[in-house]
Amino acid sequence: MRLEGKTAIVTGAASGLQGEVMGYGGATARIFSKEGANVIIADLKDEIGEKTASEIRDGGGSAKYVHLDVTSEHDWINAIEVATSEFGELNILVNNAGIGDPSIIEETSVDSWNRQMDIMAKGTFLGTKYAIPEMRKAGGGSIVNVSSVFGNVGSLGDSVYSAAKGAVRTFTKATAVQHAKDGIRANSVHPGWGMTPMTVDPFSDPDILDPKLATVPMGRLARPEEIGYGILFFASDEASFATGAELVIDGGRIAW
Repeated sequence: MRLEGKTAIVTGAASGLQGEVMGYGGATARIFSKEGANVIIADLKDEIGEKTASEIRDGGGSAKYVHLDVTSEHDWINAIEVATSEFGELNILVNNAGIGDPSIIEETSVDSWNRQMDIMAKGTFLGTKYAIPEMRKAGGGSIVNVSSVFGNVGSLGDSVYSAAKGAVRTFTKATAVQHAKDGIRANSVHPGWGMTPMTVDPFSDPDILDPKLATVPMGRLARPEEIGYGILFFASDEASFATGAELVIDGGRIAW
């Protein structure tokens, strides 16, 4: 029970149904619940999000779904109000929501740039901004931002994604430096390629998947729970002296 009594918001967490391909957020929400947390599942996918929260409750956990567009200040204010009114305080925030729209620089539209930066960079900023006052009231907290290995290195085809995830990485460090005095830790997790609802279609094509796996020393994709347990570490008190740090979970992809 590494998170017993703590309240957590996890964004992009709707896809957490048993027997289906889970996202990193959905797997994290389930892990958090098993470790004793009250979990706010925040997403745009209302139907599947409600089902995921219901499954967690049916299994004895504590979970509530809230509709959240991470680019909306109004939605963030509401999500945090739901968390604090339902469970008393906010201790953990996982900024996980993200999208992908691969393209090389010359073929990237301004709309694609704006949308990806809004969801991943602006969304992380807004969540952090509105979580900090509540975490300060609670005596501290943990913010875990899901970046990517492509927030550390360049990509041949994911120009904006790399930029947005790089922004998440360095914003995390700014948060850590500014709010250590408040007892608020901020760390980032950097997954490599994994099988999620966002990747299941392209990665079902061996012509797409095999060249990627050829660059991964462990020779396979990440399972969502493998990313979730990395997020759990930073969220828990076991990481009490870790802030501004980054955890790469990529099967050795960027070590090569």
